[in-house]
Amino acid sequence: MEMLIDCQNMSVGYEGQTVINDLSFTVNTGDFLSIVGENGSGKTTLMKTLLGLKTPQSGKIVYGDGLKAAEIGYLPQQTALQKDFPATVKEVVMSGRLSKRGLRPFYGKADKARAEEDMKLMDILPLAARSYRELSGGQQQRVLLARALCATEKLLLLDEPVSGLDPSAMQDMYETIYRLNRERGVTVIMITHDLNGALRYSKQILHMEGGMYFFGSVEDYRSSDIFHTMSTCDCRCCCDHHLNKGGRADA
Repeated sequence: MEMLIDCQNMSVGYEGQTVINDLSFTVNTGDFLSIVGENGSGKTTLMKTLLGLKTPQSGKIVYGDGLKAAEIGYLPQQTALQKDFPATVKEVVMSGRLSKRGLRPFYGKADKARAEEDMKLMDILPLAARSYRELSGGQQQRVLLARALCATEKLLLLDEPVSGLDPSAMQDMYETIYRLNRERGVTVIMITHDLNGALRYSKQILHMEGGMYFFGSVEDYRSSDIFHTMSTCDCRCCCDHHLNKGGRADA
């Protein structure tokens, strides 16, 4: 497997405050990495940095396999305004090709063919002419995932892709993402608060908590002190002690 992203002793912050401190981890082609941890631990800040929207204070990110920012598909958390976006499903999906269009004023045949292919893959082609705002939450997430796929052959960054979905739609979304990873070889980096889903579908876990980090395989994570602490303890007072143990700790 070829290295796709290598974060080396990276620190990131904003407004004079360091949110991520001395973090290191590597993602290879075909990996499925879930990022878990408490609110405010820097998960979304990390994703913005991977997208090139934030610059590290120190350390660096190395991209491999010829990966460019325009080749990263991104599914952000939805806001209430985005859920009410007045566009057709096809228009939303096609917008994933904007970075590929360059200076051309219109989408080309290849763009349209790719959008149709990804709508078929997400089982939303019959909805192409429907208004995005009229869809269910699960259907909207499928549309946004198709949009992200239109931008990439290599890497998907997903920020809480099952948030707000009912159990059936949540399971369906996980299975879809898993299939993209296993069958099409798309590398996935996913932020989630659903630890059970992360453990079931991921290959690796990055746990961010209180300025400390665990990075390793799901198997190593299950046997780590931090996993057992979080599974048996409602408080977080003892977590910092355990985050230095098991897997690769880089804090």
